[in-house]
Amino acid sequence: MKKLLIIFCLILSYHNIQAQNRITGKIVDENNFPLAGATIYIPDLNKGTISDESGKYELKNLPNREIKIQFSSVGCINKIETIELRGASFKLDIILKQSFVEVDEIVVTGGYNSTQHENAVKIEVLKLDPEEIKITPNFAEVLTRVPGIDMISKGSGVSKPVIRGLSMNDILVMINGVRFENYQYSDHHPLGIDEFGIENVEIIKGPASLLYGSDAIGGVINFIKEKPAAIGTIAGDYNMQLFSNSLGITNNLGIKGASKKYFGGIRIGQKSNADYLQGGGEYLPNSRFNEYSVKANAGFTDKIGTFKLYYDFNIQKLGLVEPEAIVGISARGRNNRIYFEEFNTHLLSSQNKVYLGKFRLDINSAWQNSELIHSGELNTYEIQMRLTTLSYEAKLHLPSDQNSEYIIGFQGFNQSNTNLNDRPTKLLPDATSNNYSIFGLLQHTFFRKLKLQTGMRYDRKSISTLAIGSPSDSQTFRPALDKYYGSFSGSVGATYNLTDELLFRANLAAGYRTPNLAELTSNGPHEMRFEIGDPNLVPENSSETDLSFHYHKNNITFDLAGFYNRINHYIFISPSGVESETGIPIFRYMQDNSNLYGGEAGFHIHPEPVKWLHFETTFSSVIGKRVNGDFLPFIPAHKLQFELRAEKEKFLFLHKAYLSFHSLIAFNQNQPAPDETSTPGYTLLDIGTGGNIRINKQMISASIQVNNILDKKYIDHLSTLKEVNAFNPGRNISIYLRVPFNLVN
Repeated sequence: MKKLLIIFCLILSYHNIQAQNRITGKIVDENNFPLAGATIYIPDLNKGTISDESGKYELKNLPNREIKIQFSSVGCINKIETIELRGASFKLDIILKQSFVEVDEIVVTGGYNSTQHENAVKIEVLKLDPEEIKITPNFAEVLTRVPGIDMISKGSGVSKPVIRGLSMNDILVMINGVRFENYQYSDHHPLGIDEFGIENVEIIKGPASLLYGSDAIGGVINFIKEKPAAIGTIAGDYNMQLFSNSLGITNNLGIKGASKKYFGGIRIGQKSNADYLQGGGEYLPNSRFNEYSVKANAGFTDKIGTFKLYYDFNIQKLGLVEPEAIVGISARGRNNRIYFEEFNTHLLSSQNKVYLGKFRLDINSAWQNSELIHSGELNTYEIQMRLTTLSYEAKLHLPSDQNSEYIIGFQGFNQSNTNLNDRPTKLLPDATSNNYSIFGLLQHTFFRKLKLQTGMRYDRKSISTLAIGSPSDSQTFRPALDKYYGSFSGSVGATYNLTDELLFRANLAAGYRTPNLAELTSNGPHEMRFEIGDPNLVPENSSETDLSFHYHKNNITFDLAGFYNRINHYIFISPSGVESETGIPIFRYMQDNSNLYGGEAGFHIHPEPVKWLHFETTFSSVIGKRVNGDFLPFIPAHKLQFELRAEKEKFLFLHKAYLSFHSLIAFNQNQPAPDETSTPGYTLLDIGTGGNIRINKQMISASIQVNNILDKKYIDHLSTLKEVNAFNPGRNISIYLRVPFNLVN
């Protein structure tokens, strides 16, 4: 009994020693003025707080180990501090330097928490601040403000992101680091993610196979979920959007809370849009779409680690703009009754960090179920499939210091595609796919100026399918397949900070992508064409060189980046020049060695005499060609963007008021692929204004934007509506309202 009492006392005393880990401090600006409302956040623990009116803050119940804390405040340069906790209180006072342009955002997609300047791989950050982004029914359109990012669209509801000319299975879409799977191989399928509950988007341009495997050959788009509430608070927000062009309405409500150890939240949303108006005012039949979403999360953080659980549910009903629908729909509407596709998606993910002395183990897993339905005539299903994906990973962060990071890991996913209810069209066969990989990542800083990052990865993948159709029917028969692929990938990159304001970055990356199920097995009608796959396709292999330059001062930033991407066995779909027995054109999946090259430039300035004024311009260019000289499909036109923005802390009854003008110039695209036609250039003008309105003690955000002011009648080169001679949306007036509220403060 005495021994048990001694053991109990030792455990209790150990807990008390651990509980002494506390960080306190004060956040001030360069003039020693306290910064109230500054954000203090520990990404590894998913724990944060905000500074009080005197700039003071406190964080308690922290583990014994080295941790990184990020400090941020509006109008200041973000800062990351690394400290070692060893069972005692730690005082950390922070000075945040003022900046009139946003630089050095904190990113997580590079494999570890760092600022943009600290990462050897260039990562773009798009903050989804409704007061700064474009308010539009098409969420993918928001991403195109980043130079080098475009979209393949089939109206406002169906769109796919494009990175430097690569899209669909050549780029990897993720939510909080979890790969998102929803039949992304097709340009007729949507992105499948809405903007609410997403704080920012991190984008890697170029091969990222080292960390993320196949499908990241062209880059990564990682949607980062919002941070939990500050400790001791329960807060929420209601969002409403109205759109004149599509008679659209969006509603979204979110509530989240956090205590010392627990945090959680829930968010529900709804979108409804009627057929949109093309430039010139004519509505486009069946361009309507409707969405419903539920997002929930819960978590626990303690000295031993952090454990998080997320659930995302999304229903999308999207009209298909096809000749039959255009003829069959005689009145503008918003209900999906005929010729539509429906996606029902469940995503359950668990993300956990466990502290083992100086080691940290990340154990993550996710289960996703996506059901795809194509409906033609009223109450008839032509296609019904279910894609189920189980993904998992374990990453071990080895002991490191402020100058180094060492990571080894294992990743895998198991996927199955199943045809449901014996529908008339079997677009893809029943199939299973398994992928397993190991990788290692090393990052080290020399002389405080030169940061090197390198790593290697090996993947093993198998695809097995069941036979489909009858051997006597060559139009639909597909034999069973058993395919195995193995591939190495790796990268080496460096960032050199010549001064605090000037840095150079170079990266060499080798990536790969295995053929997907559609490319291997297609043999039937899909939308307005008959697609035929090739079971003999081999993996794509990419070698890309990236060079970039960044300069910033207090009121100016300048970026310049160039790339050259050599892809061996690039897979694409191309017309064969003949028609099927039913009279629709036959397209075949093919591959050839190809090259993509180009770059981006950006300039952002606040004139010194008028610091309330912003001027920003970006330019992006990409050219894609096969070795035989033919141009590749879905290569965007060169684009030039301008934005002029005025901001005032107080203007009349508005707080943080702004007025912005934006212009997009798309040049002529006279380098089409053999199955494409040239597309004339166009210029679009947008305007927006808004700010915060105080009603009693409540602050409400409101804005109004007018996109395509001149109601330009145009068509983008990447719009698949060219197939039916339809134009992109015309003038659209958007009204946005956000009402934040606190239930417990």
